[in-house]
Order: sequence, then structure tokens, then C-alpha cells
Amino acid sequence: MKARLGLMMFLEYAIWGAWAPVLWPYLTDTLGLGQSQAGWIFSLLWLACLLAPLTGGQVADRWLPTQSFLGIAHLVGGAILLVLGRRTGAGPGAFGPWLGLMGAYSLVFAPTLALTNSIVFHHLSEADFGRIRVFGTIGWIASGLILSGWRRGLVPSPAGCDAILLAGGLSLVLGAYCFTLPHTPPARGRADPLAFRRALVLLRDRNTLAFLAIAFLVTTELQFYYGPTGGFLESALRVPHAAVPMTMAVAQAAEILALAFALPVALKRWGLRGTLALGVLAWPLRYLVFALAPLGPVGVMRPLVISSLTLHGIGFTFFFVASQIFIDRVAPSDIRASAQSLLTLVTLGLGNFLGTLLTATVMQHFTRGMGAAATTQWTSVFLVPCLLTLACAAGYFLLVREPARPGSEAWEQRPKAWERSFD
Repeated sequence: MKARLGLMMFLEYAIWGAWAPVLWPYLTDTLGLGQSQAGWIFSLLWLACLLAPLTGGQVADRWLPTQSFLGIAHLVGGAILLVLGRRTGAGPGAFGPWLGLMGAYSLVFAPTLALTNSIVFHHLSEADFGRIRVFGTIGWIASGLILSGWRRGLVPSPAGCDAILLAGGLSLVLGAYCFTLPHTPPARGRADPLAFRRALVLLRDRNTLAFLAIAFLVTTELQFYYGPTGGFLESALRVPHAAVPMTMAVAQAAEILALAFALPVALKRWGLRGTLALGVLAWPLRYLVFALAPLGPVGVMRPLVISSLTLHGIGFTFFFVASQIFIDRVAPSDIRASAQSLLTLVTLGLGNFLGTLLTATVMQHFTRGMGAAATTQWTSVFLVPCLLTLACAAGYFLLVREPARPGSEAWEQRPKAWERSFD
């Protein structure tokens, strides 16, 4: 069972990892789209994540077995990606088709992110989830290595957008494989499409409200990594085009090590607040290295920047994974699931969506020219998220306190008024 679900998770994130780290420079440099247009195309997945509880989540919870919905979604998504990847037209006319096809793909892919988690929880214990989820990170790395192999000529690379075509092929494989997964029937009438509304009661607690606000702001700056970094490595640091996916996989390798080894040690030694502090400090430090890189010799700055990619894995694990522990600790037992839904809405949905648009606006402001001839003021670009995440770190240290452990004296003495439901 663990091996079967691990392979599912491997393919799920291999699909995402095939295109997410490298698509932005393809859209702007190869297709000649504007930075704002690339931003809108990237933001479609996050917009779809806001709608996912009302679309795929409800279908899987009420009408279709989860494995069947996953199979259909990935087969449809794979077909869309193969059509999209074969589109070679460039210029302003390319924006409309890419926006429409990526929008359609995002609507079918977004629900699978939560449903692959739910199918694991249905058949295995919570203690097993981390061991299964780590295969997703391995899959993300693997797709980067495959893409680099294509670009180095180890195997013939297809005509069109290689990253999208790779994702489409992997999606078809996963779609077929999902029908072999263990039966996971729908629990009719169980799910509330607006379940996160029950968790709004948490906003009455100032500590939790401050934490969620900081988590939202940190997430908006995360898109400065996912979008522009591929183009930054190529243009500013002269990393070969074929090596960009493999280079960016350094971040996911660090994430595996942080998740498997460093996070348990940090939680035991420094507590939840200290662990989150390390995570929130990793972001401005990484962006500071990125901002300074264009100012020094390439031979010195390139290895420094590549080394700093490990801070992405540390920041992601120590902040975003630990944030789930924070929310689980502060939420009363009867709304814990709803509280996690609220965290997902604030970060994966709103934070990523608005962050992508902010990234596009900043990139547009500091970029001159269009297509491959465009020049970007990379130092100015990365100083924006550096300063904003530094402000988030300051706000975290000033406003957020260690949450009480359930059952402790501090937990029993916490104010009760904010726990009243809005229902």
C-alpha cells in the first residue's frame, strides 16, 4: 500500500515540477509575452486552488470514488497539456490560447493536490503521511533531471514546449495508474464546500491572526522564487539552459533533508516558535544573496547563489510545514480540519495568487525590452521580496508567541470567548 501511494505522490509532483520552475522564462523569452501576461498564466493555478473545494473536492466527496476522479482529472489534464505544449506560435497572439488552455488545465489539476493527500490519510495513518509525501519532492527533482537530460541531448527533445510536454506525458501515466489505486468511496454529504468558514473563529485570537497575516505575506513573496529564478540563473549567472531544471532541484533536495532530519530536531530543540523563526529568516537571506549576485563576479556569485537555493528547502519546511503544526495546535479539536482549510485558503490560494501578480508587476517594472533581448535589473527585483520578508520576520518576532500545547495549563487558561463559533 505504501509503495503504491508513494508512486502516486511521486508522479503527482513530477507533473508539477516539470513545468513550474522553468515555464516563466519560456513564456517571456521564447514566446515573447510580457511579464504581466506570464504572471496571469502562472496565477491561474492558484486561482483554481481557491475554487477546488467547490469543484473537484465536492465531486470526490459526494459522487465519484477518489481514485476515479484522480484518474479522469489527470487523463484530461494530460491531453490539455499535450495540446498546449505543441503550440509554437509566438508573439502577442500566443497569450489568449495559453491563458485559456492553462486555465482549463488548472481547473482539473488543482483539486488533485488535496485529493492525493486525502487518499493517503484514508488508507494510512497520519504518522505515515510524511514518509509518503517525501516521494512527491523526489518526483519534483526527477522531472527536473529528465528535462535537463532532454535539453542536453541525451534523448531526443520533442518540438514545442518541452516542460509542458513532459508534464503532459507524466499526467497521462498517472491518470492510467490512478485507476489501479485502492478503492476510496465518496462519503456522501460529509464535506462542506465552505468548511473553512468554521475556522474563522480562530481570527478572534490575536496570536493566530498575526500568524496567519504573516503566513499570507510570506507566501506572496514565495512567487519571486518560482517565477523569475530560472531566467535569473540563465541571464545573470550564465547557467546553461539545459542545466537550469537540474540546478533548481537543489532546493528540493534540501527540502527532503530538512523534512526527514532537520525538522524533528528543530522542533525538539527550539520549539515550534523557534522553528518557525528559522523558516521565516531563510527567505530574506536567500533573496539578499540573489540581489547581490549581479553585483559581483559570476565565477564567485554563481556557486553562492546555487548554494543559497538550499534556503528554499529549509524555509519551506521550517515555515510552511511547521505552520500546519501551529494551526493544528491552536484550533479546538472540533474545527481542526476546517482550520487547515483556512490556512490553505490564505497561503496556497490567496497568497500565491496575489503574489504571482505582484511578481509580474515588479518584473515588468524592472525589465526593459521584450523576448530574448529583454534585460532585467535583477538586484532591484529581488530587493523587493527581501525587504518584505524581512518585515515579515520582524513582525513575527514582535507579534507571534509560542502556542500553548493542548492539555497544558496555558491551554486550559487561554481565553474562551474567541472559541465561540459564528454558526
